[in-house]
Amino acid sequence: MLRCPSMKAPNLSAIRDSVRAVEWLEGRLKLLDQRRLPGQCEYLFLDTTEEVAEAIRDMAVRGAPAIGIAAAYGVVLAARAAFAKYGSNWREGIHHDLQRLLHARPTAFNLRWAVDRMKTVFARCPQAPEPTLLAEAKTIHAEDIAANRRMGEIGAGFIKPASRVLTHCNAGALATGGFGTALGVVRTAHTQRLIDKVYADETRPWLQGARLTAWELIQDGIPVTLLADSAAAYLMQRGGIDWVIVGADRIAANGDAANKIGTYGLALAARAHGVGFMVVAPTSTVDLTTPSGGVIRIEERGDEELLRLGNQPTAASGATAWNPVFDITPANLIDVIVTERGAIERPDQEKLAGLWK
Repeated sequence: MLRCPSMKAPNLSAIRDSVRAVEWLEGRLKLLDQRRLPGQCEYLFLDTTEEVAEAIRDMAVRGAPAIGIAAAYGVVLAARAAFAKYGSNWREGIHHDLQRLLHARPTAFNLRWAVDRMKTVFARCPQAPEPTLLAEAKTIHAEDIAANRRMGEIGAGFIKPASRVLTHCNAGALATGGFGTALGVVRTAHTQRLIDKVYADETRPWLQGARLTAWELIQDGIPVTLLADSAAAYLMQRGGIDWVIVGADRIAANGDAANKIGTYGLALAARAHGVGFMVVAPTSTVDLTTPSGGVIRIEERGDEELLRLGNQPTAASGATAWNPVFDITPANLIDVIVTERGAIERPDQEKLAGLWK
């Protein structure tokens, strides 16, 4: 059943939210290069759609909502280039750049959602399209931050005082327009003094938990304890976790959720040990055209991400690797999906469809 649980009204001004991964600045797309964190805080300034697609593909920007926002700004850059080259025929000239964006990372539904939404504005664009498209991209960005704050409020309503929570990968401000999805719930509940301890899986092989989530929480004064991914089930067995809170890159029509590899194992362990399992994602992540998780295309990346850590080999020479980036958590292992439209407990197809009624 869809519901918004009773909650304390958070003091939003007291919730620290200092990290921004995506910005539009003086006619360029500014991205915090997440490959460099936590050792270096470096920014990329992008002027072309090709550069945006490369940044998405190479994970300089990552997290489904942030990828979608970056893609929206990428459409602006594509329109700028097409208008400069083709004039009033820019709509015909933009197609190749849009396809480049769409193929940058296949699993994150927000990427296609954002490009499709930007395309709906094409018809009302004047001869010079950039101002109209930029206004739409900025609206997408602002809506994401507002949705994240709303999800933070809703999700925190499920957290009881003195809770211990575990998160996987990074679903914070770095993965969104700002504030975060799963970490938005953590931020809000922490401000309400409902959380006693935050654990973060290190999240192999890219170490998004160790490099990004831990860094982001420390920036905003939230204490965090890092876990090896394989330690999470044992910590649950010891009674050390009350909620697992994760984001999602795509949610199918039946409630199955694609998220960073390792999420499915956490859901199994949570169910075995009576631990709550919460998925936090905006409705732009819900793909009603995909009936179940079994038909979601799962991105696989190169062997070297497992066989090396930076420039240092970590495996025996000659070994190969299997490197799926995501896995599928079945809806029957999810206790609640939190969206900006409300929370769905024990999600299924009928309840998810009800978000739009």
